[in-house]
Amino acid sequence: MAAHRVVVIGSGFGGLFSTQALRGRGDVELTLIAKTTHHLFQPLLYQVATGILSEGEIAPSTREVLARQDNARVILGTVTEIDLEARTVTSVVLDQTTVTPYDSLVVAAGAGQSWFGNDHFAAHAPGMKSIDDALELRGRIFSAFEWAELATTPEDAAAYLTFVVVGAGPTGVEMAGQIAELSRRTLARDFRSIDPTSARIILLDAAPQVLPAFGEGLGASAQARLEAMGVEVRLGARVVDVDESGLVVESANGTRERIESACKVWAAGVQASPLAAQLAERSGAGLDRAGRIEVLPDLTVPGHPEVFVVGDMISLNQLPGVAQVAIQGGRYAARQIANRLDGRPADGPFTYRDKGSMATISRFSAVASIGRLQFSGFVAWVLWLAVHLVYIIGFKHRVTTLLHWAVSFLGRGRSERTVTHRQLFARAAMEQLGDDFRPTLPLS
Repeated sequence: MAAHRVVVIGSGFGGLFSTQALRGRGDVELTLIAKTTHHLFQPLLYQVATGILSEGEIAPSTREVLARQDNARVILGTVTEIDLEARTVTSVVLDQTTVTPYDSLVVAAGAGQSWFGNDHFAAHAPGMKSIDDALELRGRIFSAFEWAELATTPEDAAAYLTFVVVGAGPTGVEMAGQIAELSRRTLARDFRSIDPTSARIILLDAAPQVLPAFGEGLGASAQARLEAMGVEVRLGARVVDVDESGLVVESANGTRERIESACKVWAAGVQASPLAAQLAERSGAGLDRAGRIEVLPDLTVPGHPEVFVVGDMISLNQLPGVAQVAIQGGRYAARQIANRLDGRPADGPFTYRDKGSMATISRFSAVASIGRLQFSGFVAWVLWLAVHLVYIIGFKHRVTTLLHWAVSFLGRGRSERTVTHRQLFARAAMEQLGDDFRPTLPLS
């Protein structure tokens, strides 16, 4: 009897955990297709961007993670088409196209950054959804201090030392806090012509509070801690324009202000993978404002019980776009596939078990909401450390992460301060090459 062919799209939490949940099934032939060769622990991207961790510590090789899972194969490629009728997935790497058939499909392609219809902002205010994004931001952040050291006027130095973070959710709060610590502690003694501790860090959001998903109490606690660190928190402020040297902010009363800043970070808004729209069009499912597909209670798409969608791509019961939704959804989809193969009834509708939300603000300070319990300060920070260590893949990555945390949190150092021109300008250079640039495989 032929093995049941399961194709998994995406190597994030949803894709990886659904693949691992089918380990040991000799009757299953798994193919994981992803556009990167690594599994990204996205909640720690900001630490790569601010020099605390290396990219390898939060992005282990997918092949290494699945090396001992004999029924799993990994294919590099960007999925361009899902044919629901033919049950095939088409993926592309440079000029090579691969078509992979499936009997069951798990789509866990995740979500990218959203600039709310202003995609041209991205050139000057990068998001933070990939390793490339984090490395580019690391280059921009550390280079801003170098450029300030070379500035010939106080006005230019001030612009280089002004950092603007757009979005006061967990990523924005963590990013603003780490840039503040970087300027106040790590770089405080490293320059001669400028005072890094005078750097201006501004956190902007159109929302009325910091960390709105955490509730008013924890939001107020996080804002107070940020302000104590010297971060300017501006709420009810909407970004209406961004260019190379600054941005324009509109307040709630309609007045506009320009802020001169060489380094901007966009941490507001997400947009589901384009595969969600493709699946919706071909299955008749709906889409929400963030481009997420409206799935059935068992995470399948209408008319296609063999197709599961998990993680940030789904719109169901107002589920948040967090790692635990993807992890639990991936495991749930794998169980349904196993149930069908074993002749067992389905588990019933997918039920998300909220294990809480956490965000760091600075060393020794965080906020955490776990059920009805709320923590802030040092206790929340210790909880944050423990939870994130558990979900980092691989023992060696946990050990090296812990060592780098010790260097950064107990001392003043950052072990990953290396930046290159390629980090800074590679994306812009590729964009200038235009759509006519078509790289090919070396032997094609």
